[in-house]
Amino acid sequence: QPQLVESGGGLVQPGGSLRLSCVASGFTLNRYGIGWFRQAPGKEREGVSCISRSGGITNYTDSVKGRFTTSKDDAKNTVYLQMNSLNGEDTGVYYCATLQQLRGCVPGDIWGQGTQVTVSA
Repeated sequence: QPQLVESGGGLVQPGGSLRLSCVASGFTLNRYGIGWFRQAPGKEREGVSCISRSGGITNYTDSVKGRFTTSKDDAKNTVYLQMNSLNGEDTGVYYCATLQQLRGCVPGDIWGQGTQVTVSA
C-alpha cells in the first residue's frame, strides 16, 4: 500500500532551522511530484512548496521564498524540506503529499500523517 511518512519536526527557536523528510513506500517518488503543505491552528491548510517528479522544478509560497528549500533523493525515495530562519508564522503541522498537478501545487490522493513544527522562544 502506498504511503508517505514525514519526520523531522520539533520545537525550534526563532531564527533556527529544521529539515523535514518525507519517505515514500509502496511506490517510487519519481512517478509523482510532491508537495509540502502546512496547517496552523485555526487556519486553513496552505501549500508551502512543490517539487516536480524530476526534481528540476520547485515552487514556493511567497512567505517561505529564500528561507525554505525542497529537494529529493530518488535513491532514498525521500523528499526533503530544509527550513531556515524560522519564525512563529511557520508553526503548524507539516504534511507531504503526492501532487495531482504541479502547477498550483494541487495535492493528490496520498498524504503523510504530518509532523509538528513549533517555532517558539
